[in-house]
Amino acid sequence: MTANWISVIVAAVFEVCWVIGLKHADSFLAWLGTAIAVFISFYLLIMAGRKLPVGTVYAVFVGLGTAGTVISDIVLFGEPFKPTTLLLIAVLLAGVIGLKLVTDDHVEGRAEA
Repeated sequence: MTANWISVIVAAVFEVCWVIGLKHADSFLAWLGTAIAVFISFYLLIMAGRKLPVGTVYAVFVGLGTAGTVISDIVLFGEPFKPTTLLLIAVLLAGVIGLKLVTDDHVEGRAEA
């Protein structure tokens, strides 16, 4: 796994943080942390998109972020667990992993910014 894909995964982790922050922030520091998480998340996503196919990067980012947010809601905030939710997250992650496996890490003909 290249550093660019690791950046996408870390960006997705920060996406989960800012999505949770949007729902639960209730103080200046919580909002500041949410804003920082948004910045880090999108910065890492943009940097990875410069070296990898942007469509695949975005699909992986959103898929991992969605799965992480749903799992966080269940584990941290007591959302009801439904087996169908787990099954659909597994299908989503299978698609994300499949996209990663079939995507060439090097995009030819891309100009450096």
